[in-house]
Amino acid sequence: YGTTVPALFGRAIPIRGVAGDQQAAAMGQACFSPGMVKATYGTGCFALLNTGAVPVRSESRLLTTVASRLDGRMTYALEGSIFVAGAVVQWLRDELGIITEARQVEALAEAADPDQQVIMVPAFTGLGAPHWRPDCRGAIFGLTRNSGPPELARAALESVGFQTRDLLDAMAADWSDGGRGAVLRVDGGMSASDWAMQFLADITGAPVDRPAGLETTALGAAWLAGRQAGIWPDEAGFAEQWALERRFQPGRDEGWRQERHARWQRAVAAMMSV
Repeated sequence: YGTTVPALFGRAIPIRGVAGDQQAAAMGQACFSPGMVKATYGTGCFALLNTGAVPVRSESRLLTTVASRLDGRMTYALEGSIFVAGAVVQWLRDELGIITEARQVEALAEAADPDQQVIMVPAFTGLGAPHWRPDCRGAIFGLTRNSGPPELARAALESVGFQTRDLLDAMAADWSDGGRGAVLRVDGGMSASDWAMQFLADITGAPVDRPAGLETTALGAAWLAGRQAGIWPDEAGFAEQWALERRFQPGRDEGWRQERHARWQRAVAAMMSV
């Protein structure tokens, strides 16, 4: 693409790769084959499903995007974005003050009363894919006199899993070869939460793979440049180096998933009708 100005680093450095944030993360997760899907959990969440050499036009309000162009070969993806993921934990900390550090939310969620059915729809800035309703605002359903910080913490973490389930369902509706049931590779700060990742596996019914290194966006950009420079391996070689830190297997039956997701869908429908 060019070179850097020599004065910046003492010499001109060639720019051998350019990648968007989510495309770089998908490459860092070695999602090179059709059907592979990754989700990056930061302030929001972005999920990409590799659909191969043919672009899939979404009927479920997802985005059709380019995953990569390597040696002139185009690979496409379906993309869905969630506006609020890690930001809901920040809200618990900064606005409600029920935690002082983000890492405390996991222990708080574990302490929640399992019989309470609190649902949080964190539409602080609207709902993203597949709804695309920027006018919606957040709400909490199912509160009782006994609802407290643990139940809010659990509902906050669950909301991220529910929203991811909506994305995977939309992907499966658009492209029968991928979406629900496919192994989901996760990265980003929120993926460090064992509780959140186990719920994600439970509600989607799919294994969730967390890599040894969570900074996959930087890794993907570095691999792209290194590959072009001839100092890093090709896709197959890089995929062999991808290291799993932990796999979260679904631990709930389909009846539980359907009942919980239906409750979430009713809450979302109520918000969109306001």
